[in-house]
Amino acid sequence: MHPIVGTWDLSLRTPIGTLAAVYVFGDTGGVLTGTAGTTAETVPLAGIACDGPRVTWRQSVTRPMRLNLDFDVVVDGETLAGHSRAGRLPRTTVTGNRRADPAGSTGSASRW
Repeated sequence: MHPIVGTWDLSLRTPIGTLAAVYVFGDTGGVLTGTAGTTAETVPLAGIACDGPRVTWRQSVTRPMRLNLDFDVVVDGETLAGHSRAGRLPRTTVTGNRRADPAGSTGSASRW
């Protein structure tokens, strides 16, 4: 199983403030899938790739502004850390904690 599979609470420290998001990663027949959610919107993740503990993906958001984001994080057990980048904008620091999920379900992302 990929180290990213599960539900994660992420914090993204952006130039406009810290944003909280819920990320849900799953494995469907060996293909990684995912969504990111806030109170404003839920968006699909694209191009999710796992190379050992390093995970990368892309996503588009429309709130608080329209951006295409590239993520690069390293999973260390129940935490992750890394960054995201939107074009030429400064890198955003990303940190996260995996939610405890005793049932083994990945749930759904329904909020930022």
